[in-house]
Amino acid sequence: MSSTILAAGAVVWRKNEKKKIEVVIIHRPKYDDWTFPKGKTEIGEPLISCAHREVLEETNIESAFGPYLGEVEYSTTDGKKKVSFWSAKAIKEKEFNPNSEVDQIKWVEVTKVKDLLTLDTDKKILEKFIKIEPDTKPFILLRHAKAITRDEWQGDDDDRPLDSYGQNQAKRLLAIYQVFNLEEIHSSDAVRCYDTVNPITKGLNLKLEVTGKLSEDTYKKDKEKAFDYAKELIKSNLSVLLCSHNPILPKMLNKLTKKSEVDADEGKLSPGDGWVIHRIGKEIIQIDRIDAPSF
Repeated sequence: MSSTILAAGAVVWRKNEKKKIEVVIIHRPKYDDWTFPKGKTEIGEPLISCAHREVLEETNIESAFGPYLGEVEYSTTDGKKKVSFWSAKAIKEKEFNPNSEVDQIKWVEVTKVKDLLTLDTDKKILEKFIKIEPDTKPFILLRHAKAITRDEWQGDDDDRPLDSYGQNQAKRLLAIYQVFNLEEIHSSDAVRCYDTVNPITKGLNLKLEVTGKLSEDTYKKDKEKAFDYAKELIKSNLSVLLCSHNPILPKMLNKLTKKSEVDADEGKLSPGDGWVIHRIGKEIIQIDRIDAPSF
């Protein structure tokens, strides 16, 4: 029995001169079809990273990812294929070079694109895209990667480092979180937190803001400091990632989203997991969970 082929793609959008949303579709000469940019994952590649890479490879468009749109399944000659989709805002369009895989790309107003799409599964994803507000900014709550256990560490808990698995997790986080076009990164002053986000910070050439207000020690003394810090950050119209600890983040998610109509995740985060709060101003549009990289 053949295994399921995993793939990922995106509905890439922009606003035209009339302020109407357009989406990009691609033509594949091998299949003679019009579809959204997508492709198969490489070994060990997270789905969201695959989607981001495929958009750039197939359209030469740099994009900032927004809400998750879901997945579709269909059969191919190679077996069952499962494709995950995100919305993605075009932020830089470079010259498109036709090739054997994609020989044309076309921008079409979102209200007119359905009849041009070849696959019914793409039309289902389009329907989901139309129902959301795509022009969001992400506010990301990330738990630090896997650390040495408290039993194994003799020093101060804030100095407890990542273990070898956590170090490898941290190295792989850039491929995931670069898709959100981050503008600021904030971290607890615990070593295991800022070592988790250092690869992202350096990879994106951003300044890392380190604060004790997001630490477990401060949280034990005054829980509101972490919440107040996050509340001020989320007011900004910026793409922000905040790295902290498991006792804090689930309650922070609840605090930040309790007045919205969007259901918050009731679970906890494993090391390296994150939540992405997609927002427009004060309105919460959607909350997505991002799993830690596996290898």
